[in-house]
Amino acid sequence: MLRVSLTGPESTGKSTLAARLAAHYGTAYAPEFAREYLAASGPHYTPADLEEIARGQLAAEATAEAQARRVVFHDTDLLVIKIWAEHAFGSCPDWILSRMHEAQYDLVLLMGIDVPWQPDPLREHPHLRQQFYDLYHRELRERMANFAEISGDEDRRFAHACFLVDELLRGAAPSPALPIKKDA
Repeated sequence: MLRVSLTGPESTGKSTLAARLAAHYGTAYAPEFAREYLAASGPHYTPADLEEIARGQLAAEATAEAQARRVVFHDTDLLVIKIWAEHAFGSCPDWILSRMHEAQYDLVLLMGIDVPWQPDPLREHPHLRQQFYDLYHRELRERMANFAEISGDEDRRFAHACFLVDELLRGAAPSPALPIKKDA
């Protein structure tokens, strides 16, 4: 089973692309649990809430993987929770860091900020997208994750992601320890 995670700042099209990719490949995807959680409890959260969100995201991933065929897509990952915990509270619980480092994704799609911000009551920082993007990029580079930056309009993002996933499915992808070159 190939595991593909979509990560990056708010309002960059992760949910839209994850659902579109899952439909295209006839497989399952794990939706972003934080949206469901915060829609039910309100936009304000505590460190304990972030831990519940992390548990819910892991459960959503396990459910999607049990239903998937050949490839599964994850609309967000624990890296998002780590960055939000550190931004909001100055630190991230050790168990989340440990689980994040154990996670094995065959590919991580880092969503670019070149799409317009979409206002939403659950979104917080339209003016900090570049700062957050830089944090995601640094984390992925330092972990030597197999990641690709995804940018452009919705159709360009989809086409680029499909190309990368098709390469993985054909077994022609670079080693997971090496980053995939950015689309020219």
